[in-house]
Amino acid sequence: MPDLLVRGGRLIDPGSGVDAPLDLLLRDGRVARLGPDLQADAPEINAAGLIVAPGFVDLHTHLREPGQEHKETVASGARAAARGGFTTLCAMPNTNPPADTPAVIAQVAAAARGAPARVLPIGAVTKGRAGEQLAELATLRDAGAVAFSDDGDAVADAGVARRALDYLADLQRPLAEHCEDPRLAGGGVMHEGAVATRLGLRGQPALAETAIVQRDLALVAETGARWHGCHLSTAASLEAVANAKARGLPVSAEVTPHHLLLTAASVAGSAQAPGGLAYDTNAKVNPPLRDEQDVDACIDALASGVLDAVATDHAPHALPDKQCEFDAAAFGISALETAFGALGTLVARGRLDLATVIERLTVGPVRAWQLDRVQPSGEDLRGLGTLAEGAPADLVLLDPAATWTVNPDAFASLGKNTPLAGSELTGRVIATVYAGATVFNHALQEEPQRA
Repeated sequence: MPDLLVRGGRLIDPGSGVDAPLDLLLRDGRVARLGPDLQADAPEINAAGLIVAPGFVDLHTHLREPGQEHKETVASGARAAARGGFTTLCAMPNTNPPADTPAVIAQVAAAARGAPARVLPIGAVTKGRAGEQLAELATLRDAGAVAFSDDGDAVADAGVARRALDYLADLQRPLAEHCEDPRLAGGGVMHEGAVATRLGLRGQPALAETAIVQRDLALVAETGARWHGCHLSTAASLEAVANAKARGLPVSAEVTPHHLLLTAASVAGSAQAPGGLAYDTNAKVNPPLRDEQDVDACIDALASGVLDAVATDHAPHALPDKQCEFDAAAFGISALETAFGALGTLVARGRLDLATVIERLTVGPVRAWQLDRVQPSGEDLRGLGTLAEGAPADLVLLDPAATWTVNPDAFASLGKNTPLAGSELTGRVIATVYAGATVFNHALQEEPQRA
């Protein structure tokens, strides 16, 4: 692979403590050198006026392959990732069949070869994601699973959850929990509150999330296993995580861009809809969009470090899954291509600072799951999430001041389902480099083919 020189940008690398105008020389898929006014006989990327940051790392992506390729494939999801600045995706196991065997882990890895983003598989905690019998966790780890989850469902049985954490403590891999007690959730399709009452929709109480968080944290205190709260969305859950961290428990947590930017009011949609109620199925997501108090709590927790990562929970769906009555619609938002714009909009509003956003998209998720290691595949990910010398040559060029309008029809993802359609966002990905090769260039509006 030819050398590549990234010149003239402002390098923000929270993992290395760097925020300065520096050039970067990439060689053989790694960061070879960084410094002012580097000279090299290599093709150049002009980053003048732009932010240069490590490539984003997403701990929570649904790529749908195998079994649901009409919604997304590994290839299309990776192209969407490149447009969104993500160079590493952790693929959730709720595929068909689920990733509960080494064969499915291998199938996902094979589909990712040559893709414009790295794909790290997450293994299912239980066989068939049925919540009853543990999967062969050690075998899945050795096959390449970087974490374990039954995402889409909690490990609802406390006894099964305890056994899983006992095993995972020895395997040194986290349980990434979908925090939702199914009995308390009661089939709710949006957040329980005034908007649900006005719309006549079944509400899901915040307690459904918090109950699983508090139960699991008690189990972590007993087992010593690492635990990660997926897409947390309520003030009470965040308080519980903050308390657990203060006690020194090995816990981490993530939040999605949509739980930072949107509230339950998005479900009501446009006031111009008949009766003033649009029942926007694109705003139907699990956990549901919450009220303003919870959104404020999520922003504060991200800023303070209670939340370690922003993860997209990219959940693409085919049009028929969303173009139906609200109760029947699928949960999920296609989020890879709007993630930085959503976060940049909060930066522009003064709710977050840019360095914090970059940290929670880069080294924050890497540290949460200890991804910076040599993987079972042999890939050396030491330095992942940083632009230190010797780190993987994954980076993104950002224009934090650029404004743009969301057009789902232009998405690379097969999933066009987003409540942000037509919204103006601030902050744009200009180019993405993965393993030393440019995989997205906004100026060309295309994804160059990798060798």
